[in-house]
Amino acid sequence: MNQQIQVHPWHSNPDWWRGAAIYQIYPRSFQDTNGDGVGDLPGITTRLPYIADLGVDAIWISPFFTSPMKDFGYDVSDFRNVDPIFGTLADFDQLVEKAHQLGLKVLIDQVLSHTSDQHPWFKESRSSREGEKADWYIWADPRPDGTPPNNWQSVFGGSAWAWDSRRRQYYLHNFLTSQPDLNFHHQPAQDQLLEESRFWLERGVDGFRFDACNFYFHDLRLRNNPPAKLKDSQLSTVRPGNPYGFQIHKHDKSQPETLPFLKRLRVLLDEYGAVGVGEVGDEDSLPTMAEYTADGDKLHMAYGFKLFTTEFSAGRIREVVGEFEKHIKPGNGWGCWSLSNHDCVRVVTRWGKGTNGTDDPAFAKILMAMLSALRGSFCIYQGEELGLPEAEVPFDRLVDPYGISFWPDYLGRDGCRTPIPWTAGAPHGGFSEVEPWLPLPSEHLPKSVETQSLSPGSVLHFNQNFLAWRRTQIPLCRGSIRFLAAEEPVLAIERKADGQRLIAVFNLGPDPAQFTLPARINALTGHGLEEARVEGRQLYLPPWGGFFGQGE
Repeated sequence: MNQQIQVHPWHSNPDWWRGAAIYQIYPRSFQDTNGDGVGDLPGITTRLPYIADLGVDAIWISPFFTSPMKDFGYDVSDFRNVDPIFGTLADFDQLVEKAHQLGLKVLIDQVLSHTSDQHPWFKESRSSREGEKADWYIWADPRPDGTPPNNWQSVFGGSAWAWDSRRRQYYLHNFLTSQPDLNFHHQPAQDQLLEESRFWLERGVDGFRFDACNFYFHDLRLRNNPPAKLKDSQLSTVRPGNPYGFQIHKHDKSQPETLPFLKRLRVLLDEYGAVGVGEVGDEDSLPTMAEYTADGDKLHMAYGFKLFTTEFSAGRIREVVGEFEKHIKPGNGWGCWSLSNHDCVRVVTRWGKGTNGTDDPAFAKILMAMLSALRGSFCIYQGEELGLPEAEVPFDRLVDPYGISFWPDYLGRDGCRTPIPWTAGAPHGGFSEVEPWLPLPSEHLPKSVETQSLSPGSVLHFNQNFLAWRRTQIPLCRGSIRFLAAEEPVLAIERKADGQRLIAVFNLGPDPAQFTLPARINALTGHGLEEARVEGRQLYLPPWGGFFGQGE
């Protein structure tokens, strides 16, 4: 370990995470420095000044641990090491040191709910029903006819149970068959996972994004899940046609035993002044997010998928955020909102298709402004600051097992994971000197970092200026929230903190819109959105326009 690294040498504000802007890095596609076509940790380190200039508070790095890469790092075979394709532990230490020098916090993914089937723990567990690690994973006998123990489904389609001929039992896998689930009901497994997290805290990380944290515990009685009603299936967070959406997931996740374990996690995090963000993947995720962040003794923030759907309207955003606010206790609970990540279609394509906003820079700008005006912290997925659309990856270049299984009805997650275009004129957009692991689409090159850096009106320039401006607005960072009545496509928000009242109004449509302000409001400048016109209390918003104002 680099002995110069200090744990939180500049950690002066323990509540820095409230209202923080967090930049998500998908390491495989960020920057390749060793010429193998795959991004790496030294590549992230070289680009940290760019991220710091963007004006975010922290980075979240998707998994870089040793892995057979069946699910591209979300199948860990060694929690305490860096996979050689990404570099070494020394490279990670240098990354943390550089990030801290630039004032960036470092959060890393912790995939605790499952491991790779290549992990030594699982190899030992499957070898015998009597060994030390026999109960570290979820094993169950077949039913009398040899079929799986119950009807639970995998997120990636098909039964969540896989037969193992060595133990002559089924093991549970909520994702790929090569991702067996750990048994959190077994105390030694819990204890060891806490120690795996401590290892990275000792190396100086500022916190974790806990992947699939509501999958930690299962129903010990292995009861069948009830079938979903048609409307539940249609609203499922998984793709249409996946049988996972045909059930109400009452027994295979989001169990009450999760809460005591989250309290154990919080004790560990508090020991290091670190922060925990929990990913909650559930149809009824909002009350679970509120529960997991309640009372200041579990997670600091919770991250959900409710804004990852194709439905886009001011009403939808009010509904999602408003429901979360209803479930939290007064002054308690904290969300972490996002419009894109490595698992879903990029937002300017997902929401822009029906509104002709995909290629309109103003659309990308208004989405970022709107996201940052919600109560909570928020994540920016790499490339979102450039307004990148979803890439079209041909079938012969697909590598995502989820996409390959469901193609052509579902194209998978590769389209949002293509490399970042750094320089339009360089080979492969400046990402790598060789052909990347996923093709970099030609339509992304005009949106490269270099190109946008030279254009004052670009999406990148807007985001740099806007995020710097937002830091000066206390109500936007940590104030209360109230939605004001407004007709589609207008979203109007009131934020209050420390006696300051801020009004934010967004036109989420491609045509001009009007809104009547609740009082005479003084317009705020410097945010970089196209200026709205105010006449008394009447506000005239341009297409994809926004307004920030301050009042008593």
